Amino acid sequence: MRLLKVAAAVLNQTPLDWNGNRQRILGAIAQARAQQASVLCLPELCITGYGCEDAFQSPNTMRQAWRVLEELLPATRGLIVSFGLPLLYRHGLFNCAALAVDGRIAGFVAKRFLAGEGIHYEPRWFKAWPTGVRGELTVDGRAYPIGDLHFECGGVGIGFEICEDAWVAARPGTALAMRGVDVILNPSASHFAFGKIEVRKRFVLEGSRAFCANYVYANLLGNEAGRAIYDGGALIASAGRLIGAGPRFGFYDWHVTSAVLDLDATRLGRARQPGSPPPAEGAGAGPVHAPFAFPETPFAPPALEASPWESSRHLKEEEFMRAEALALFDYLRRSRSRGFVVSLSGGADSSAISCLVHLMVALGTRDLGAGFAAKLDYIPGLDGLGDARALTGRLLTTVYQASANSGAVTRQAARAVAEAVGSRHYEFDVGPLVRGYVETVEAALGVKLNWREHDVALQNIQARVRSPGAWMLANLNGALLLATSNRSEAAVGYATMDGDTSGGLSPLAGIDKAWLRHWLHWLETTGPLGLHPIPALAAVTRQAPTAELRPPDRHQTDEHDLMPYPLLDAIERAAIRDKQAPLEVFQRMQTQFPEYPAPQLASWVERFFRLWCRNQWKRERYAPSFHLDDENLDPKTWCRWPILSGGFEHELAELRDHVAALARDPVS
Repeated sequence: MRLLKVAAAVLNQTPLDWNGNRQRILGAIAQARAQQASVLCLPELCITGYGCEDAFQSPNTMRQAWRVLEELLPATRGLIVSFGLPLLYRHGLFNCAALAVDGRIAGFVAKRFLAGEGIHYEPRWFKAWPTGVRGELTVDGRAYPIGDLHFECGGVGIGFEICEDAWVAARPGTALAMRGVDVILNPSASHFAFGKIEVRKRFVLEGSRAFCANYVYANLLGNEAGRAIYDGGALIASAGRLIGAGPRFGFYDWHVTSAVLDLDATRLGRARQPGSPPPAEGAGAGPVHAPFAFPETPFAPPALEASPWESSRHLKEEEFMRAEALALFDYLRRSRSRGFVVSLSGGADSSAISCLVHLMVALGTRDLGAGFAAKLDYIPGLDGLGDARALTGRLLTTVYQASANSGAVTRQAARAVAEAVGSRHYEFDVGPLVRGYVETVEAALGVKLNWREHDVALQNIQARVRSPGAWMLANLNGALLLATSNRSEAAVGYATMDGDTSGGLSPLAGIDKAWLRHWLHWLETTGPLGLHPIPALAAVTRQAPTAELRPPDRHQTDEHDLMPYPLLDAIERAAIRDKQAPLEVFQRMQTQFPEYPAPQLASWVERFFRLWCRNQWKRERYAPSFHLDDENLDPKTWCRWPILSGGFEHELAELRDHVAALARDPVS
C-alpha cells in the first residue's frame, strides 16, 4: 500500500485582515504538520478573505495578497499546501489556488466556473478561466505557470476543483480523472444554508467515486463579512467513501481534519473501472512537475468528527441556532461592539433574538472556555466572569417599553425571558412621550386624532418612540442594537420604519414567522443537544402574535391585520421564490389551503402582492441580515426588486376575473 496523509482546514477569516488571516493560516499549517499530514487544502481566497467585494479591484489588494503569500511560503517546507488568492493576469482578474510545494510556488490554478447567482457576485470581479488554456505569470522577474493545470509531486497527481467548479455538470474533475490525478483538492467558500451540507457531501462522495480519486474539501468558517455564514465542515473522501469529516459551526479560528489515503487502492479502482481509458495527455497538457519526498505514512482509521446533533431529527432547529449564534459572535467582535441591546417586547421575535445571544455565550464558552472572553478582550468587565450566565449579563441588555396599549401579559413575558437568559433588563414607560408627540401634532393641525381615521399614524408613533431609548442604551454601552423584524413582516412591510426596524443588525430578517414560532416552541420544550431548553418561553409561545399598538378593546393580532402566517409564508414562496403570477399563486393556495373559500384566498393573495410592491423601499432600508436559505428577501444580496413598479395591476385584474367566474360557475 502507498499511503498518504492529507488534511483540509476550515478558517475563520476576515476580508482584508492581512495579519490576522496570515496568523490563522499559519495556525492551520502548524496543526496539519502536528497531525503529520503531507498535503493541506486551505479554503478559497483564504489570504484575502472571500467577501472583499469591490476591494478585489484594488491594486493594493493584489499587492498585499502576494506579500502574504510570500511570507507564508517558508512555513510550507516539507509540505504541499494550497492557498487561495486573487491574481491579475494580462487583462483579467482570476480567483486562483496557489500550490506551494516544499516552500516554493509550483503554479496557480484559476477557477473555471464562477458563482454568480443569489448571494454570489463573482463575475463582477473575476473572469472565468477557459478550459485547456495555460499561461505564464511573471511576478518580480520570476515566471509561474497559471491556468488549467494539474501537478505531479513526488509521483502523486494533484488537481483542483475550486468551489463552484464542483457544482456544475461539466466539472473539471472529469478531465482530471482522464489525466490520472490521484488527489483532487477543493478549496471552497460555500456559505451555509439549511440542509446544504448534504449537497456538499454528495458532490464530494460522487466526485471521489466517479473519478476513482481521493477528494479533499476545505471551507470557510464563521461570519466572515457580515451577511454570509460559513459552517466549516471539512470533508475527505476516497473512491466513494467518506473517510474524514470535520465539525461545523465551531467558535475556533481554525480546525484541521486529516485522513490517510490508500493511493494504490484508488489507482487499481480506476484501472478496474469499465470504460476508463488510460491516462492521456494532449499536447502541452502534461502535469507541472514539482519534486517532493513523501514520508512513510502509517495507516489510520477514518476521522469522522461530526457532532451528535448532526444526526438529530431536529436538524434544522439545531442548524438555525448554531448558525445564528456563531454569526452573532463574529459580528460582535469584528464590529468591536461591546454587547447587544434588544427592545424586548415579550413577543416572539425579540424573545428569539435574546435567546440566541444567550445561546451564543453558552456555545462559545463550551467551545473555547476562557478563550471566549479572551476573544472579546476589548470589552471591559469580562475578566473573572467564568460562567455563561454572568457573561450574558454583561453582553446583553434588554428593555421593555410600555405604551398605554401594552398589557400585563407581554410585560411578564419579557421579564420571564430576561430572567431566563440572564440579561440586564430595564422597563421604560414611553406613554408620556407618545402623548407628547400626539398632542404636539394635534395642536399644530388643529385636529383631534382618533383611531377610526388615524389608525396607522397612532400605531406607528408608539413603535417609533421606542427607538430612541433603545438606541441610547446601545450608545451608552458601546453596544449593537439588534432589530427585531422577521422575513414575513419584511415581505408585506408589516413593520414600522425607524421603529421595530431600528438597529445595526437584523438577525431574523431571513426567517419566516411561522417557522420561528415553531423554533421557539422547540427551544421551550426540547432545546439544543447538550444544552437545556428554556421553559420560560411558554409565556411567549402561548400568545397570539400582536404588535400591541391598538387599544386593548380592539383585540389586535398580526394575523387579523394580515392573514394567517402559514398562508402568508406559502404565498411569499410561490410569488417571490418561485416567481409565480397572482393567478398561479391563488391556484396553488387553493390546493395547499382548501379550508379557505376562494374569495377569501383571492383577497389575501391580492393583499400580499399589493403590500409586497408597496414596501420594497422598506426592505432596501433594513439593517443587514444573515443569509440562511434560498428564500432570502435581502435586496442587496439575493432578491432584487424595483422600488417603483406597475404593482401587478393587470395580473390582479386577471385574478379577480377568475374568482368572479368561479362564483358564477363553480363546477368549471
